[in-house]
Amino acid sequence: MSQETLQTLTWLIPAGPLLVFFLIVLFTKHNRTLSWVLAWAGVIGALVLSWTIAFNMFGTYLSHDISHPEELLEHPVQVASSIDWLPIGDFANGTWLKMGVAVDPFTAVMLFMVPFAVFMIFIYSVGYHNYGKPPGTERGTPNHGKEEPMFSRFFALMSLFAGAMLLLVVSDNLLMLFIGWEIMGFCSYSLIGFWYARDYQLVPGAIPHISPRRAAIKAFMTTRVADVVMLLGIVYFYSVFGTLNFSQALSAGSLEHAAMEIGVGMLGVMALLIFAGTVGKSAQWPLHVWLPDAMEGPTPVSATIHAAAMVSAGVYLIVRIFPLIAVAIEGNPGVSWVIAGIGAFTALMAATIAMAQNDVKGVLAYSTISQLGFMVAAVGIGAYVAAAFHLITHAFFKALLFLASGSVIHGMEHGAEHVHDHHTDPQDMRYMGGLRHKMPITFWTFLIGGMSLSGLPLITAGFWSKDEIFADAWYLWSHDTNATGLFVFVMLAVAAFLTAFYTMRQISLTFLGKPRTPLAEHAHESNGFMTVPLVLLSVLAAIAGFVGIPDNFLGTEGVFVNMYHHFVGATIEEPIAELYDLHLVGHKIETLPWSWTPLATSVVVALGGLLVGYLIYGRKPLTKEQDDPLIRPLGPLHGFFQNKWYWDELYQVVFIRPVVYFSEVIVFEVMDKGIIDGILHLVARTFYAIGRGAKATEEAVFGRAVDWVKDQFLAMTKEVRQLQTGKVQEYVLVSGLIAAALAFMIIFLINFGWSEQIMSWFQ
Repeated sequence: MSQETLQTLTWLIPAGPLLVFFLIVLFTKHNRTLSWVLAWAGVIGALVLSWTIAFNMFGTYLSHDISHPEELLEHPVQVASSIDWLPIGDFANGTWLKMGVAVDPFTAVMLFMVPFAVFMIFIYSVGYHNYGKPPGTERGTPNHGKEEPMFSRFFALMSLFAGAMLLLVVSDNLLMLFIGWEIMGFCSYSLIGFWYARDYQLVPGAIPHISPRRAAIKAFMTTRVADVVMLLGIVYFYSVFGTLNFSQALSAGSLEHAAMEIGVGMLGVMALLIFAGTVGKSAQWPLHVWLPDAMEGPTPVSATIHAAAMVSAGVYLIVRIFPLIAVAIEGNPGVSWVIAGIGAFTALMAATIAMAQNDVKGVLAYSTISQLGFMVAAVGIGAYVAAAFHLITHAFFKALLFLASGSVIHGMEHGAEHVHDHHTDPQDMRYMGGLRHKMPITFWTFLIGGMSLSGLPLITAGFWSKDEIFADAWYLWSHDTNATGLFVFVMLAVAAFLTAFYTMRQISLTFLGKPRTPLAEHAHESNGFMTVPLVLLSVLAAIAGFVGIPDNFLGTEGVFVNMYHHFVGATIEEPIAELYDLHLVGHKIETLPWSWTPLATSVVVALGGLLVGYLIYGRKPLTKEQDDPLIRPLGPLHGFFQNKWYWDELYQVVFIRPVVYFSEVIVFEVMDKGIIDGILHLVARTFYAIGRGAKATEEAVFGRAVDWVKDQFLAMTKEVRQLQTGKVQEYVLVSGLIAAALAFMIIFLINFGWSEQIMSWFQ
């Protein structure tokens, strides 16, 4: 396939879903069937194009020595195309900011995962929203047992969501990535708040919920805080490198020049500013609080956010800029401690919360936060391939788990409709039990996803990717005696144990034992639209990890080839090697020496957690109204974990209430009403007084005075007017009288000698 064809296909990957969004909004919003068919067509087109590009890259890799792919090492960016987008600087010089697409090995594996997971979610969504059943009439709230009235809106927004993630993946620069990033922020806000009219009437002991509209605002505002900081990092990135293109800015020569120009310490500042975007988007502490409440949206939305898009984008970002982070870590160990510390702490903290939750989706939400912590911690210790590997495997098994949990909720809601119980929460695992026999497909697929999440040794994808992270952390400690490695290793080991424990707890409470409520008693398996994606995702949740078996697994040589490591590692292997020679990074992208310690740890924590969870919850499943067995041994800690470490309450006290008080009292009452309104009112009163004076002057001078003159002229004319009678006889009489008077005066003056005196006056 020619380079021009590959470039065109790459540009078209996000175009389908983005076009479908506009088609549905403008033309098919009143036709539910045509809307979901269009959405399917858009994502299928993106899947075909993505896999065409990805498998072309895989073919290039497999056609060479797979343990040392020369072609990819020399030219990791196999497809690249850009266009002039915005003129900058001196326009006469023709300097333009460019927008473009690029495909390298890491992009290829993302193009394999993202459209496939999205397509599975799109298939599932048709059944989830009860397509074909009697149409619902209540907009903005779940219509249990009826077809969703906003069917078209849902698929329009989901298509935009998918298009934005694909745009982000194929972008060759930070700005285009940021555009897709922000579109996803809008989509998450719209879809989390999809059921905008829903409210909860909570009873004591119920799972705490907030309304979807509040959850949407919380997610949007929390991630905006991080995005502002990230944008500062992007601006700094451009000011230093003079470009936003990944390949150009993150080459060895460019990073060396930047390190000499601004210093490695400032490169660390740049890396942390951009990393702030990951903290928000991937829900890492302290900005993790939005993600659990995002479960108020429909389950397909949750699956998209947690697996195919949104939170995956945060980890994708830091993996994409890894050369910058690697230089920053080597030059400033504090950067490593910040990134790895946040990731490891988040992983353990979220795991402790998950094991005390009763919401079937809430457990998975905190599980996602925890697993993302694994990936962030891996990047923080320089484990590029391990982070990228866990990103892919996690997407498959977490999409599976969320869709399976939605199937469980769907079955419970059917039971609620059957027994006319609209008060029992269908998401509460305390009211489930016995669903193994009621929903066998959901059970087995959920079990596969749960085992992969737990890292069940050898046969699940999650085991291989977690083991890779453990191996890198242990190597950093044992080889370099770097305390960051030991810290990450211990924290993640404990988190992995708790992960296996709460996964077995969730499986036991949901599927084992006998039904604890009529809802569970009358639950049934979901429709084919929902179960087929579960089966397909369960296959990848089990086998996707086999491409990442270490080269020297169990100390053997030449038996296994870590294809994922060599393929994805080729993306930056040469630049990292050059930076290593320049002493700007501490390690190359290479196979680690074999060690039994991380493998043994991975096996022990996975099997140990599953065993403890089974002994507590599975061996003797809970009966109706039985308290959680963890409450007594944990004591106050159980309440602490169940209330999510009280982060929301702490933020209410430390941030939200002061901000609300400042806005309502200081800004509104004092500044707005007191100062600003006071000044405006003073100005208004002053001009009003001037206006009243001007009005009085106008009334006195131009009103009454003019009126008086007018009245005098009217009076005079009234008198004079009487002389004008129109009778000729009267005019002759008056004229005669006037002439006689004048003659008399002349004679009088002559006879008395006054005429000479008068003439002398004029002389």
